[in-house]
Parts: sequence; structure tokens; C-alpha cells
Amino acid sequence: MFTGIVEELGAIISIEKSLAGTRMTILASTVMGDLKIGASVSVNGTCLTVVSKSEHNFSVEVSPETLSVTTLGLLMAGSLLNLERAMKLNERLGGHLVSGHVDGVGTVRVRQQEANAILLTIEASPEVLHHCIVKGSVTVDGISLTINQMTDRGFSVAIIPHTAKATSLGLMQVGDQVNLESDLIGKYVERLLQERAQLPAKLTPVIDKNFLQKRGLL
Repeated sequence: MFTGIVEELGAIISIEKSLAGTRMTILASTVMGDLKIGASVSVNGTCLTVVSKSEHNFSVEVSPETLSVTTLGLLMAGSLLNLERAMKLNERLGGHLVSGHVDGVGTVRVRQQEANAILLTIEASPEVLHHCIVKGSVTVDGISLTINQMTDRGFSVAIIPHTAKATSLGLMQVGDQVNLESDLIGKYVERLLQERAQLPAKLTPVIDKNFLQKRGLL
């Protein structure tokens, strides 16, 4: 689990492809502090497992399935990556709960400057938009952002100067693709409500007056 608060920008050193998948070796510094083999790390919003590490870099393996449903297959040596280690339960949740399981790939359709912020309009699939609301949270390439506006085809977010400098979003241009993850809590709430709606209108209570009388409680 992650927070969507990017710790640093890493860079791909090398990409090795095989029939089993792809291994990426990533140059990093901040996240290397307590990163362990087997640990989870968010790479552009995708939860991946560290399979090897050295002093200044680590490697992750990306399955063919993950390559097909994220933007990771479009990356090359030198590409910049938003990196975040798994969250700790004793620290502040600066963003929102992020699973690292990408819901879909979006496309930047509009980029415009407004005062000191960059406004990005991102086209997204109906499946992603279904769990998005205005002023709600969305993860874009691993970054926790607030949705400013929505249409039936996408949404817009504002990128403040700090986020533009500390993440890859400052470099985003029209036509670029991004990994999207909608709000996790919204998905769980919807699922619970769906199951509740499918329950019989009137269920026989497990604990009733007869149950209590038989056990001498009334």
C-alpha cells in the first residue's frame, strides 16, 4: 500500500526483455535507504517487487500482463520514474490510500498554464471514471491528485510547482499516456452496497427472542 506522495524521481538504467517478462534496473537514491529484496515499490503508480539491489540501483521484474495494462511497456533506458516505497502505518498519510494496482491508462489531452499551476486534462476509460468524483482523489503515474473537474470522457487536475518539479508530471505533454488508479475506498463502498442490495428483503434474524429464551437469557 502507498500514499501517492512520490519520494523521488528515478531513472531506468537498463531494460532486459525475455519470454517470462521484463527486468528493469532503476537508478535511485532516497528510496534505497531501507529498500529490501522482496519489498514492494511503486514505479509510476505500479506496485512492483524488488528482486535485486546494489548501492545506487535496484531491479524489478514486470510480467507480460502488467506490461499490457500499464505504460511500463512504453518506457526505455533514461526514462524518468516516480518512485515511492510502501507506506508505514506509523507515518502521516499525506496523500490517499493507493494500492498500486493500475485501473487503466489515460491520455493527456490538454495542458495549459494557469497562474503558477499546470492544468492537465486526462482522457480516461468509463471503468476508471466510474469511481471518480469532483474533489475526490485519483492517482496519476503514482501521484495522489485532486480532481478539479470531470466530463463523461475524462477529468482535470492541477499540478502545483512543487509537484511539477518533484515528479514526472511537469514534463507531461499532450498525447502522453499515464497510469491511472481511482479511489480505493470508493471501490470497496460500491462493492459492499452491491452485495447489500442483493440480500433478501427480509432475513430471519439469528438472534431473536426465542433464541434468548432457550438459553435462559430472558
